[in-house]
Amino acid sequence: MTIEQAQKIVDNWITTTGVRYFNELTNMAILTEEVGEVARIIARKFGEQSFKESDNDKDLADEFADVLFVLICLANQTGVNLTEALEKNLQKKSIRDKTRHKQNIKLNS
Repeated sequence: MTIEQAQKIVDNWITTTGVRYFNELTNMAILTEEVGEVARIIARKFGEQSFKESDNDKDLADEFADVLFVLICLANQTGVNLTEALEKNLQKKSIRDKTRHKQNIKLNS
Protein backbone atom coordinates (compact mmCIF):
# COMPACT_ATOMS: atom_id res chain seq x y z
CA MET A 1 0.00 0.00 0.00
CA THR A 2 1.24 3.49 -0.79
CA ILE A 3 1.09 6.39 1.63
CA GLU A 4 -1.63 7.96 -0.52
CA GLN A 5 -3.66 4.76 -0.36
CA ALA A 6 -3.14 4.60 3.41
CA GLN A 7 -4.50 8.13 3.78
CA LYS A 8 -7.60 7.17 1.79
CA ILE A 9 -8.09 3.90 3.68
CA VAL A 10 -7.81 5.62 7.06
CA ASP A 11 -10.21 8.35 5.94
CA ASN A 12 -12.71 5.72 4.79
CA TRP A 13 -12.36 3.83 8.07
CA ILE A 14 -12.86 7.00 10.10
CA THR A 15 -15.97 8.06 8.17
CA THR A 16 -17.59 4.61 8.14
CA THR A 17 -16.46 2.85 11.33
CA GLY A 18 -15.10 5.64 13.49
CA VAL A 19 -18.03 8.03 12.75
CA ARG A 20 -15.80 11.14 12.56
CA TYR A 21 -12.29 12.35 13.30
CA PHE A 22 -11.46 13.38 16.83
CA ASN A 23 -10.45 17.04 16.82
CA GLU A 24 -6.83 17.88 16.10
CA LEU A 25 -5.91 18.54 19.73
CA THR A 26 -7.37 15.21 20.83
CA ASN A 27 -5.52 13.40 18.05
CA MET A 28 -2.29 15.17 19.02
CA ALA A 29 -2.72 13.92 22.57
CA ILE A 30 -3.47 10.40 21.29
CA LEU A 31 -0.38 10.53 19.05
CA THR A 32 1.75 11.50 22.04
CA GLU A 33 0.28 8.63 24.03
CA GLU A 34 0.96 6.15 21.21
CA VAL A 35 4.56 7.36 20.81
CA GLY A 36 4.95 6.86 24.56
CA GLU A 37 3.85 3.24 24.16
CA VAL A 38 6.50 2.74 21.46
CA ALA A 39 9.09 4.32 23.76
CA ARG A 40 8.07 2.00 26.60
CA ILE A 41 8.63 -1.11 24.47
CA ILE A 42 11.93 0.18 23.05
CA ALA A 43 13.19 1.04 26.55
CA ARG A 44 12.47 -2.48 27.70
CA LYS A 45 13.41 -4.45 24.60
CA PHE A 46 16.57 -2.54 23.64
CA GLY A 47 17.27 -0.47 26.74
CA GLU A 48 18.02 -1.30 30.31
CA GLN A 49 14.50 -1.39 31.75
CA SER A 50 12.91 -4.75 32.44
CA PHE A 51 9.49 -5.84 31.27
CA LYS A 52 6.61 -5.90 33.71
CA GLU A 53 4.09 -8.71 33.53
CA SER A 54 1.61 -6.29 31.92
CA ASP A 55 4.14 -5.50 29.13
CA ASN A 56 4.41 -9.07 27.88
CA ASP A 57 1.56 -8.80 25.38
CA LYS A 58 2.80 -5.53 23.84
CA ASP A 59 3.78 -5.72 20.17
CA LEU A 60 6.18 -3.12 18.77
CA ALA A 61 4.87 -3.44 15.21
CA ASP A 62 1.30 -2.90 16.40
CA GLU A 63 2.34 0.17 18.39
CA PHE A 64 4.18 1.59 15.34
CA ALA A 65 0.96 1.03 13.37
CA ASP A 66 -1.02 2.93 16.04
CA VAL A 67 1.39 5.87 15.70
CA LEU A 68 1.10 5.78 11.91
CA PHE A 69 -2.69 5.60 12.03
CA VAL A 70 -3.04 8.67 14.25
CA LEU A 71 -0.39 10.54 12.24
CA ILE A 72 -2.38 9.82 9.08
CA CYS A 73 -5.54 11.03 10.82
CA LEU A 74 -3.84 14.32 11.66
CA ALA A 75 -2.50 14.67 8.12
CA ASN A 76 -5.94 14.02 6.66
CA GLN A 77 -7.74 16.49 8.85
CA THR A 78 -5.14 19.23 8.31
CA GLY A 79 -4.95 18.73 4.54
CA VAL A 80 -1.38 17.38 4.42
CA ASN A 81 -0.47 15.03 1.58
CA LEU A 82 2.06 12.81 3.33
CA THR A 83 3.58 11.51 0.09
CA GLU A 84 4.39 15.04 -1.05
CA ALA A 85 5.52 16.05 2.43
CA LEU A 86 7.91 13.09 2.74
CA GLU A 87 9.33 13.61 -0.76
CA LYS A 88 9.94 17.30 -0.01
CA ASN A 89 11.46 16.47 3.38
CA LEU A 90 13.84 13.88 1.89
CA GLN A 91 14.92 16.39 -0.75
CA LYS A 92 15.61 18.96 1.97
CA LYS A 93 17.62 16.45 3.99
CA SER A 94 19.58 15.35 0.92
CA ILE A 95 20.68 18.92 0.25
CA ARG A 96 21.22 20.02 3.85
CA ASP A 97 22.93 16.86 5.04
CA LYS A 98 24.78 15.90 1.84
CA THR A 99 28.13 15.64 3.61
CA ARG A 100 27.22 16.31 7.23
CA HIS A 101 26.84 12.70 8.37
CA LYS A 102 29.81 11.45 6.36
CA GLN A 103 31.96 14.04 8.12
CA ASN A 104 30.66 13.19 11.58
CA ILE A 105 33.51 11.42 13.38
CA LYS A 106 31.04 9.97 15.86
CA LEU A 107 29.42 7.99 13.05
CA ASN A 108 32.68 6.87 11.46
CA SER A 109 34.44 5.48 14.49
